[in-house]
Amino acid sequence: MTNDGAREPEDLGRLFLARANAGDADGLAALYEPDAVLAFPPGRVTVGRAAIRAAYAELLAGRPTFAPGRPNPTLRHGDTALTSTVLADGSVTVEVARRQPDGTWLWRIDHPRLAVTHPTDPAP
Repeated sequence: MTNDGAREPEDLGRLFLARANAGDADGLAALYEPDAVLAFPPGRVTVGRAAIRAAYAELLAGRPTFAPGRPNPTLRHGDTALTSTVLADGSVTVEVARRQPDGTWLWRIDHPRLAVTHPTDPAP
């Protein structure tokens, strides 16, 4: 599964879901550029594919299951794309992807869970 590349930036979310639900930390790390930045675990920033793989291995050790969210339209500019998904709990993922020399896409920056507040919500 890890050899399947994202032909479009929107493919990254689908590949993430399949690999995460398969418990494939190597496959998840392969969705990121070698020096990518991931805002995970919560409150920390993980830098580099090896560290991202380790963070996902720890997460996947508990065998969680991941449900698809509702993707927002992708915003593209040349070889860069901004992707985002609204998750079932209302939180939002935000990722910056970049087209690679072979034409595939990888994430460069990933914030997997942003809490969304609305103007009518009380301040935290």
